[in-house]
Amino acid sequence: MKIVVLVKEVPDSYGERKLNLTTGLADREASEKVLDEITGRAVEAAVSYAESADEVEIALLSMGPESAESTLRKTLAMGGDSAHHVVDEALLGADLTLTAQVLAAAVQKIGFDLVIAGDASSDGAGGLLPAMVAEQLGVAHATSLDSLQISAEAVTGERAGYGGTVSVQAQLPAVVSVTERLPDPRFPGFKGIMQAKKKPLETYSLADLGVDASADVPRSIMLSVSQTPARTAGEKITDEGDAGKRLAEYLIEKKVV
Repeated sequence: MKIVVLVKEVPDSYGERKLNLTTGLADREASEKVLDEITGRAVEAAVSYAESADEVEIALLSMGPESAESTLRKTLAMGGDSAHHVVDEALLGADLTLTAQVLAAAVQKIGFDLVIAGDASSDGAGGLLPAMVAEQLGVAHATSLDSLQISAEAVTGERAGYGGTVSVQAQLPAVVSVTERLPDPRFPGFKGIMQAKKKPLETYSLADLGVDASADVPRSIMLSVSQTPARTAGEKITDEGDAGKRLAEYLIEKKVV
C-alpha cells in the first residue's frame, strides 16, 4: 500500500501574523515557519499504520516555497519513506482550486492507495482542500474524522455530527482528513533524524506536473486588502438604577440584538 500524506508549512501560531498590504498575502517572514500541527497528526496516523502492517510506503507531499524542504525533512524523520515538494513561482498566492489541482496532479504522479491530510490548516482554515483533491482524483473521501482505522481494502472512522457521531467507510483508493482528536505526532529520535538526511526528496515544477496556472478556469481573485482597524475603548456604563435599560439601548444601537 502507498499512503500519501499532505504536509504543510505554516507561520507559527504563537508568533506574530501579518498581511502584506501590497500583495494581500500572509507575510510568512513575520514569524517562524513550522510544520502545521494537524499535519503532524496525519503523518502520525500513516506511520502508526505502517508499523502494524506489511509493505506500506509513506510518501510526504508539500506544495510551498523552498523553505518547505526543511519541514519535509522533519516529517521524514518521523517515519516517512520519501518526500515530494512542488515549488514554482507561479504558485505564489494560489487559491484552493489551483492548489487542489496541483496536489492531485502530484499525487497521481507519485501513485497512491490512500491520501491523508489534516482537516483544516492553521493559517488558511479553509477545510475544503481534502474534498477538492478527492474530486480531482475521482475517488471517495471521508473528511474531518475524529478517529481513523486503515485496512488493506478500506478506511473507516467517525466524525462529529449534529446531535451525534457519524460512522463512515470508504473503499480504497480514497482521501481522508483528520481532526485534532487524533493522537499527537511523535518526536523524531536521533536515528530518525539521521536517516531522514538520506531519504529521497524530489521536487516538481508546474511543467513537471502538466499544470498551467494561467489556464482559463475559475479562480478566486483578491480585489483588495486592508489592515484591521485598531481597537478603540469601549463604552463604560455606570449603574445608577438604569444600567439595564442603557445596556439594552446600546446593544440595539449596535444591532447586536
